[in-house]
Amino acid sequence: MTAAPTSGFSAFALEPFPELQPGDDLTGTITDVLTRTSTALRDGDIVVVASKVVSVAEKRYVDLASVTPGPEALELSAKTGKPAESAQLILDSSDSYFLATERGPIIGRHTLGYQLTSAGIDRAGTEGAWLLPADPDASARALRDALITCTGSDVAVVIADSDGRADRRGATVISIGAAGVTPLRTSEHGGKKQEETFTDLVAAAAGIILGQRGRGAPVAVLRGISYVPSDESVASMLHHRP
Repeated sequence: MTAAPTSGFSAFALEPFPELQPGDDLTGTITDVLTRTSTALRDGDIVVVASKVVSVAEKRYVDLASVTPGPEALELSAKTGKPAESAQLILDSSDSYFLATERGPIIGRHTLGYQLTSAGIDRAGTEGAWLLPADPDASARALRDALITCTGSDVAVVIADSDGRADRRGATVISIGAAGVTPLRTSEHGGKKQEETFTDLVAAAAGIILGQRGRGAPVAVLRGISYVPSDESVASMLHHRP
């Protein structure tokens, strides 16, 4: 879909944001923060949520003591220095993988279709790990619907995940789930058209203020961005769909 131009927007974190425990109500926590900070969502806002808190709310924790590494995981661990149990989780979550360098990082093509560093698995200290939400687009839709019900504002939701690129050091932020906003848009200028992974642009903009390694602000609100409302999923723009 052709997008209207955006000449400017604002972005802010919802903070202070409490540390979620497995099974906590994410919608309730967000609305509590909105109330405590006297913040009101507006129609057209895009609420960007770090995938980690979605995984926590959905109890996607794995105890590494319950993971038995196989021969391939042991070999991958020896090459990269990554714990063998983590390597096994990456293999279990991926259709295929490659190493960005001889020593890693490991880039996995997740069974959901995303290409992600470590298949999107996030270590939880030395004893556990968090898997991605089982269906990030469904998680985004459920959160969007609940936020609209609780706040009365017609908002969109993007679930964002930190990810490294195989060609460079460091991490960026991409979208893995969305609701209420078209993930793939077409821009046109001077007779030229370009498809854009729009929800990735949204996630990257929010990534400047989202929680990164202890930042402690896992939810951001982007306001003033022009977009086409839609419940097309992020999965709809993947080359390798599950």
